[in-house]
Amino acid sequence: MAAPSGAGKSTLVNALLAREPEIVLSISYTDRAPRPGESDGKHYHFVTPEIFDAMAARGDFYEYAIVLGDRKGTARTAVEPVLASGRDVLLEIDWQGARQVRAVTPGCVSIFILPPSRMELERRLRARATDSEATIERRLASSREEISHAHEFDCVIVNDDFEHALSQLQSIVHAVREGRTPDCGRHEELIEQLLAE
Repeated sequence: MAAPSGAGKSTLVNALLAREPEIVLSISYTDRAPRPGESDGKHYHFVTPEIFDAMAARGDFYEYAIVLGDRKGTARTAVEPVLASGRDVLLEIDWQGARQVRAVTPGCVSIFILPPSRMELERRLRARATDSEATIERRLASSREEISHAHEFDCVIVNDDFEHALSQLQSIVHAVREGRTPDCGRHEELIEQLLAE
């Protein structure tokens, strides 16, 4: 799953995991420092830039990318053994990482979460009250780049009504498990609006 900051991806992921406990969430590695309230192993695996470099050089990452200036990556050990056991793995990543995963994992399902409008995206970012004005502006600016890649994903969900968006996520999970093609929206008009506003 990927989304611009403020679209509600993490909230949806947490709710989905509560309803579908057999899904395993992969915890990403990052070379940035923890923010207030974040803990190692729960939000991210926090490592030094040197350790991140060494992991990348050894090929330890299933995917990795620079996201808003921070490097983030998914360890192969967090994904490959789980997939081999027949369980589902959820990666909460960005469009760059999702592109890498699709290249190495045929049959994976990629989902992009959209906000209902740019105004709502900005409102949500400000309501979090965790970022400086400069960070909010940077997140808003980068959201255009992120949304411009929504068409690369198998499914696009609009997080306007939370329960409806969560229900759509669960429907996708169940369809894939049953070997059916998920009923996925594309939302081209909204994407055009979000890119134009």
